[in-house]
Amino acid sequence: MRDRIIVEYFQELRPPEGARAELLRGTIVIAPSSGAIHDGNVSAVVNQLPRTCWSGVTSRSVDMLEGSSVPVPDVVVAERAARVQRGAPMPSRAVTALVEVVCKRSACRDYLIKRSIYAAAKVPAYLIIDPVMAQCVLFTEPTGHGEDADYRCRRITAFGDSTPLEPVGIELDTSEFAVYENVRPHRYP
Repeated sequence: MRDRIIVEYFQELRPPEGARAELLRGTIVIAPSSGAIHDGNVSAVVNQLPRTCWSGVTSRSVDMLEGSSVPVPDVVVAERAARVQRGAPMPSRAVTALVEVVCKRSACRDYLIKRSIYAAAKVPAYLIIDPVMAQCVLFTEPTGHGEDADYRCRRITAFGDSTPLEPVGIELDTSEFAVYENVRPHRYP
């Protein structure tokens, strides 16, 4: 009951212009819009997806089917055949991969909270593009339930190296990915 009330409230929420809201395990997170480095890295991913079989949608909410989370990943990758009603959250069962680009203050959310939420929803692949650490981290083989869910496999590649995105069948060229300057490194993954 509580989860349903929170989700209904969240769905009616209209964040201020220039901000984005997501619901992560019952907590509403409102963050300022991203900057040029973040957006450029998102575009670099979307532009590499083969459009004949894949759809890369940006800033689309995803229904995690666990009740208290409605994240808004930077890129949602789904097969073109997965027809979803416009404006409705994408069901997690239709998602092949989710991509998050770390912002200067989102590392904990991206590496811990969202990773667990996505694994619990059995999203086959979760890619973190990290301009703070100049690396990509690909998580595959989701296992577990609830807050204990995680991915069995983790592959880290440095910017400039190709990152295999196996479930999508491509090698992601990371040579165009930009990094943040003068940002203190974090302790993840």
